Amino acid sequence: MFRTPQQQDAAIQLLLDERDIRALLHRYGTALDGKDWKLLESCFVSDALVTYETIGDLHGSAAVVDICRTALVNMTQTQHLIGNVEINVDRDSANSTCYLHAQHVRAGTPGGDTNIMAGRYDDELVRTDQGWRIRRRILRIWWTFGNPRVHELS
Repeated sequence: MFRTPQQQDAAIQLLLDERDIRALLHRYGTALDGKDWKLLESCFVSDALVTYETIGDLHGSAAVVDICRTALVNMTQTQHLIGNVEINVDRDSANSTCYLHAQHVRAGTPGGDTNIMAGRYDDELVRTDQGWRIRRRILRIWWTFGNPRVHELS
């Protein structure tokens, strides 16, 4: 198939954008599991709007970091796996969906040490001078398994 130089440039840019967005989605999970709050904040624009289904709306990247720090600080270990990524790029904005499978472990929790959550993130993203960032995120929880007391704040 013949492509003009402009078509080739556009195809290459689309592949690079999809790669960078996928890396951003994975970086979010890595930041949570590493309790790297600065890395987590770098995944969002400063005025991001995030809706975690069981928590509600969070306004701003600092609010996202605060709620995640509070939720994860007492965990022994977590593992946030991101998969089934779908990305649609339109110049400097994009939409994506991805599946989430998150295991939360807090050793010594009465009733069991583990709780697993599965769901989907729906995201609106924007290209910034620092790269792609999440502008709007919705977490839709599909199911959970295990001991919900793992998430209790102590």
